[in-house]
Amino acid sequence: MEVLIAFGTNFMIEKISAFFKKISEANSVQQDDELTIEIACAVLLCEVVRADGNFDKQEELKLSSLLERQFSLEKDEVKSIVNKALLLSEHATDFYQFTSKLNQYYSIDERIKIVELLWVLAYADGELASIEEHIIRKIADLLHLRHSEYIQTKIIKTV
Repeated sequence: MEVLIAFGTNFMIEKISAFFKKISEANSVQQDDELTIEIACAVLLCEVVRADGNFDKQEELKLSSLLERQFSLEKDEVKSIVNKALLLSEHATDFYQFTSKLNQYYSIDERIKIVELLWVLAYADGELASIEEHIIRKIADLLHLRHSEYIQTKIIKTV
């Protein structure tokens, strides 16, 4: 009798595990399909503006302007991307899914440009919070920038 119960329990656990694995894989594929380069970049920018806990109108305008110029987008497209990016940013547990998308499709020069945009946005409110600097450093590492490239982006955007 105990063997049957143990077998039944293991069988149920395997079925439940398979069910959650299937759901997780489906969500992963769906999210990857929906995650465009524009949205991935916007999420990283949103992480910087949200970092200090003060996302003001000046930063919002700068964010929209940067996205509009970087990706040649219309204002309504930018608004939609920013809304999606803010939602993803609020629920993200890490930056990897966003930086990996950029690593997959962007050259090192394009990734350096993204880090430069992060600095521009960090200084949009006139001051740099240490948490903003920390997040930019983390993102630069995930984008595989060398330390010298990271420093250069900071120097260029603070001059």
